[in-house]
Amino acid sequence: MPLRNTAPGQSVQRLKDFAAGNETFQQTYFKKHETQLLNLVKEGQNPRALFIGCSDSRVIPDLIVQSSPGDLFVVRNVGNFVAPYKPDEDFHSTAAGIEYAVWVLEVSEIIICGHSHCGAIEALYKTSCDTSMIHTAKWLTLGEKAKSMATVALGDDAPKEELLRATERLSIVTQIENLLTYPYVKKLVEAEKLFIHGWYYDIETGAIEYYDPDTYQFRPLSELGE
Repeated sequence: MPLRNTAPGQSVQRLKDFAAGNETFQQTYFKKHETQLLNLVKEGQNPRALFIGCSDSRVIPDLIVQSSPGDLFVVRNVGNFVAPYKPDEDFHSTAAGIEYAVWVLEVSEIIICGHSHCGAIEALYKTSCDTSMIHTAKWLTLGEKAKSMATVALGDDAPKEELLRATERLSIVTQIENLLTYPYVKKLVEAEKLFIHGWYYDIETGAIEYYDPDTYQFRPLSELGE
């Protein structure tokens, strides 16, 4: 069935809102920063970091760190998960993003950023799921290790919110472990040419914590380097 270019009622209005927003963007931000943006076209991108984040609409990478166009190469997916290195399996967009960022863009930093009130993490604790969501169900298995770790650490009868917050943070750590199964990533990390960071964004406060591998704790990002 072919797609139509028009949609009824509220859908059209929502698209009109986006169209109006684009016009505002062109007349304000784009016009003000036109030289910088056109230089990115002429010279190509040279981002500071690969940012692997969640698709959650409340988490906007450029907004939460106030970065500029060209600063971040962003890969987003449900749960900010990283599947282990398995090149012979199905197509995997996150793996392709990692390859491009490391091999072509030669980024020196990779940030894996999780967040509070993550729907993917909460789904791990639901007793049933829609059997028609076959891709989602398989993808969510990438969070099972973090769930198990949180349950062991806090106990099965721990308050749900404590379990969720712990699982969200532990998932960041396990995704870093998965990222290090990529041979070229591990090689560059060992050569100290590539650095991996685990971040946790609190959507209720706007604050970011970073994972400190020396203390196995998450600390305020403002303390980074102290």
